[in-house]
Amino acid sequence: MANKGNKKRRQFSLEEKMKVMEAVDSGKRKGDVAKEFGITPSTLSAFLKDRAKFEEKVREASVGPQRKRMRNALYDDIDKAVFAWFQEIHAKNILVTGSVIRKKALNLANMLGYDNFQASVGWLNRFRDRHGIALKAVCREDSDRLMNGLGIDKVNEWHAGEIIKLIADYSPDDIFNADETGVFFKLLPQHTLAAKGDHCRGGKKAKQRLTALFCCNASGTEKMRPLIIGRSASPRCLKNVHSLPCDYRANQWAWITRDLFNEWLMQVDARMKRAERRILLLIDNCSAHNMLPHLERIQVGYLPSNCTAVLQPLNLGIIHAMKVLYRSHLLKQILLKLNSSEDQEKVDIKQAIDMIAAAWWSVKQSTVVKCWQKAGIIPVEFTDSGTEAAASELDIAIEKLWHSVAIATCIPNEVNFQDFVTADDDLIICQELMDTEIMQGMVAGENTVEAGSEDEGQVSLPEQPKITIIEAISSVQKLRQFLSTCVGVPDVIFGQLNGIDEYLMKKLTQTLVDSKITDILQTK
Repeated sequence: MANKGNKKRRQFSLEEKMKVMEAVDSGKRKGDVAKEFGITPSTLSAFLKDRAKFEEKVREASVGPQRKRMRNALYDDIDKAVFAWFQEIHAKNILVTGSVIRKKALNLANMLGYDNFQASVGWLNRFRDRHGIALKAVCREDSDRLMNGLGIDKVNEWHAGEIIKLIADYSPDDIFNADETGVFFKLLPQHTLAAKGDHCRGGKKAKQRLTALFCCNASGTEKMRPLIIGRSASPRCLKNVHSLPCDYRANQWAWITRDLFNEWLMQVDARMKRAERRILLLIDNCSAHNMLPHLERIQVGYLPSNCTAVLQPLNLGIIHAMKVLYRSHLLKQILLKLNSSEDQEKVDIKQAIDMIAAAWWSVKQSTVVKCWQKAGIIPVEFTDSGTEAAASELDIAIEKLWHSVAIATCIPNEVNFQDFVTADDDLIICQELMDTEIMQGMVAGENTVEAGSEDEGQVSLPEQPKITIIEAISSVQKLRQFLSTCVGVPDVIFGQLNGIDEYLMKKLTQTLVDSKITDILQTK
């Protein structure tokens, strides 16, 4: 007689549970889903009941996707500290062995005040299982190559192998690259030499910097809305401002963090889901990118470490083109102030955001495509000579602008426009964790890095004045009147002006209709 008690209980990994819930979300009947995955209705109900817990684990990536049990470690804070350190090391593609992890665990345990903790082989195996970590043995030659970098061989190997597999199922419209850059948004030309090479890890200069995340596709047809990170969560200049040409976030150092990057990723993923698109996103392995959430519509591909200078399209001229245009806007503002005899006010965050976004949207499609071709990700095609001529004209115009400002503001002769553009290229854009910072994170949690206050030790810039819709319409009419006195204004300019006028009139009409309805309701 068979013993029913000997039937082995099946355990499901986190990945399998998420697939079950995705099947339910697709509209299938629960009974059919249970049959498809070979589970009982009660097991399916238990999965759905614990759904929030599973999704939280996936979002935090705190356990490996193949993990079947979610029991916490006995020394949970040591486990979290070691995992935070491991992520930082892994992001830099530094080779680690089991013995190295065990030694680090003992060190961190001592810092946390645990004298009886033993980083045994058993603890190491459980740690690996909890986080889905695979430790591979390598020979001495492989270790040396990994530590020293593969140089041109590594780049050629990636071009010949991994990238071909990654892009095989995607068109250039659906292949994207995202990267961050730091910006000294208040930097004036005469202070260029002082800023050159500054990493800006903190201090007063942290108040003068922003970090901007940009993302574009390989065909140059789509540039995503920038994410700009400042130090002040609620700067005075953004009071009464409800629409910005970018997404704005803040933290104490104005850096990209893991939470901010993952939030941005989830928003992009949701947008792609609504559009029924699937995209490939190429990113580097900076510490903010190394613990990604569960994504449905984005396949992430990592660029080889220490090779982004030659493989990352945004680093090959796209971000530089944005900075050229941003600094040009700054120079124009300086000239306007000089010619109007007004006091030269410092640039505030609102003005910087507007200029950075305007510069980003003005980067030409041809520039984007050329940088993707330079990275070797899409084939090189014939370059339009007309495009090159237009770029040359822009360079000449900018040089004239620089020359005018240099004379008027007494810029040192040893400083040129390229120095001004690249002055903030060395800014740190993400946090590099030290042991003490890992410990602080265990005590207070990662979200304790709050945004700073704009008013700490500096004079507040005036808040944005409230402009009525009638004043805005009047300004458009004045602008149209001014343009009518100019010679050779392109038709596209009048078209854009008409679009603005139409938008404002529609908004005014809706406001009047809403106010009439409110008046009627109040009289009843």
